[in-house]
Amino acid sequence: MRTTAPGGCGLPAAAAAPLPAGRRGSSSGRASAGPARASAIAAPRVSRRCPMTPERGAGPGSPRPAAEPREEGDTATGMTVNTPLCFRGKKILAPMVRVGTLPMRLLALDYGADIVYCEELIDIKMLQCKRVINEVLETVDFVAPNERVVFRTCERERERVVFQMGSADAERALAVAKLVESDVAAIDINMGCPKEYSTKGGMGAALLSDPDKIESILTTLVKGICKPVTCKIRILPSVEDTVTLVKRIEKTGIAAIAVHGRKKEERPQHPVHCDVIKAISEAVSIPVIANGGSHDFIKEYADIETFEKATAASSVMIARAAMWNPSIFRKDGFCPLKDVMQDYIKYAVRYDNHYTNTKYCLCQMLREQLETTQGKKLHAAQSTQEICEVFEMGDFYEETTAVFEAKKTSLETKTQDEDDQMEDPDVIKMAVRFDKREYPPQLTPKMYLLEWCRKEKHPQPVYETVQRPLDRLFCSVVTVADQKYRSTLWDKSKKLAEQAAAIVCLRALGVPEGKLCEGENQLISKRKRGDQEPLISRDHGEDLAEPSHKKGNFIEETADVTVPKMPR
Repeated sequence: MRTTAPGGCGLPAAAAAPLPAGRRGSSSGRASAGPARASAIAAPRVSRRCPMTPERGAGPGSPRPAAEPREEGDTATGMTVNTPLCFRGKKILAPMVRVGTLPMRLLALDYGADIVYCEELIDIKMLQCKRVINEVLETVDFVAPNERVVFRTCERERERVVFQMGSADAERALAVAKLVESDVAAIDINMGCPKEYSTKGGMGAALLSDPDKIESILTTLVKGICKPVTCKIRILPSVEDTVTLVKRIEKTGIAAIAVHGRKKEERPQHPVHCDVIKAISEAVSIPVIANGGSHDFIKEYADIETFEKATAASSVMIARAAMWNPSIFRKDGFCPLKDVMQDYIKYAVRYDNHYTNTKYCLCQMLREQLETTQGKKLHAAQSTQEICEVFEMGDFYEETTAVFEAKKTSLETKTQDEDDQMEDPDVIKMAVRFDKREYPPQLTPKMYLLEWCRKEKHPQPVYETVQRPLDRLFCSVVTVADQKYRSTLWDKSKKLAEQAAAIVCLRALGVPEGKLCEGENQLISKRKRGDQEPLISRDHGEDLAEPSHKKGNFIEETADVTVPKMPR
């Protein structure tokens, strides 16, 4: 149940809670650092000095107002239908590396953007991620093996956000698209980035010289997913070649094409080629989204329409002008920069944005004010809390941190209660952890348990491991001779959880577990004597530390928010 913050705007007084200690927040390539802190902070109302237009929401952290006109694909029940996102007559936040993270996307929507693109994310990196429901932040996170959040999104933007990826391979692109399509409104392929990190892998602007690959990627996506597919290109050296390429792209069945009106070797100081974008707009029937007008055209809201008319485009995509001040999307004019930055910080704190990314975006907004006292303090800030203090938001940070620590505790208690109620009563449990410092090198409780089972002619141990999405900790149950054992303590890795389960089993059976304090035992003696009989049959190619018989029951949370329960 939501309550309204004092003063109105219909904002949630407490929308989410912080992550557990050590949790890494969303960033643009950097892992979280520093002490544990609140990962989700309530977002007070938008400043009264800069009222938001009613149809665009009430500000950072607010739920979508009930009276808001629904975009195509939105339903009153919150379910998604496969109605294509419309790309005509839209004002769009462009994909920008280090800028297009969740806080900026939500702020742009607040100020009037119709569609927002995330920053370019590379296919190979995304394929390493698993999809995690973050009950604390109320987000969907795509988490890399190192636990860095590569992409974070939330319900509020689900039908407005376009996921842009960098890819040079049709099958990889399709795999990523299928991974994220239920959480985004459309999929875009970057074919215009001229930076080396993109082009060296054959992605970005490098694709412009390989029309066959472009066709393969786009056709595969259009046929393979339900959501609209778009792409973003730069213009070629000649108008004729550009129009020819775009016509070929149109035939793949994409929903729209964004055109940055510069060649791949040109930079922002070079004039945008409105004539080329116009030629494209007149040559194809799909929506053309004009991009590149921040330097020459777009200084304020009214200029968006001017750029649209100059290019005959269906919609306009804004990059740097929105990076400098995202209230460029606001029909009633710019908000004071101080208010914009504070609203951005509220979202950054609310959604656990890494402080380096937050600082980068704020520096882009300050621009010429970076040499002021405030700018120098911002540059010196080394945490989200310090950034809040620079902008006189220290109390906001502290108060909301306390509120959401309470929610985190409540969720953990609820999860534990559910586990206790649903747990198999026949499982033998102990509160133990595996500390490798207490065991000889290269020898573990799992190895001792495996050797004991063979000696007693029992089937080999079977491990079943689950992960809890709330804090991403692991718990393992080991079955030996039809009896199950587990530790009541959850561990930070799958391997540690399995070792803890083995310890519980060994202790319950009264079998030595191999601790250094137990003295020399048979297993160590056998290794010292160089016994030729391996503990695991080499004929079967099995590894002593990681037996191949382990039951593949490691659960990763996907589209369901239910915490996995221990198997009966």
